[in-house]
Amino acid sequence: MQMNTLEQLRTGKLAGSRRLNLSCGLTEFPQEIFELADTLEILDLSGNLLTSLPDDLPRLHQLRVLFCSNNPFTTLPEVLGQCPQLSMVGFKANQISRVPAAALPHNLRWLILTDNRVSELPAELGQCTQLQKLMLAGNQLQRLPEEMAACTQLELLRIAANRFTELPQWLLDLPRLSWLAYAGNP
Repeated sequence: MQMNTLEQLRTGKLAGSRRLNLSCGLTEFPQEIFELADTLEILDLSGNLLTSLPDDLPRLHQLRVLFCSNNPFTTLPEVLGQCPQLSMVGFKANQISRVPAAALPHNLRWLILTDNRVSELPAELGQCTQLQKLMLAGNQLQRLPEEMAACTQLELLRIAANRFTELPQWLLDLPRLSWLAYAGNP
């Protein structure tokens, strides 16, 4: 994906954009992004210094994909759960230790939390019945919520390099699960 600049955004050169990729040491969410609310579908804010997202993020009502990898987030932002179209969420290599139930978008299909500090997932993850890909490698998880047995669309699960001592029995009953990575667990 081509890198955009804050200057391009501020001067209106990105008007009508469906994709935006800003990696320029941002410490806060640029309000100018909201000028793309009617068109923006893919937002990549990876490689910045962000620790939060604005409460009015759902104004980006077309947003389907959000990547915020390599930022110092410590909590998955709850505002994500209010974004109506959001289905792909990537917060790889942050410092996330908390995943609130409210942060899970209703239409979630992909959740990428690789290389964080997550030790527990909310039971409400089981309500994300469209979930297809779940990447949790490199965390501190010892178990998955039993409620995830309802995630019957799950095709790919990466739980390598965590603290599992056994795999949940219900995993074997998931009809579409075709990729399971679990190496590097006790």
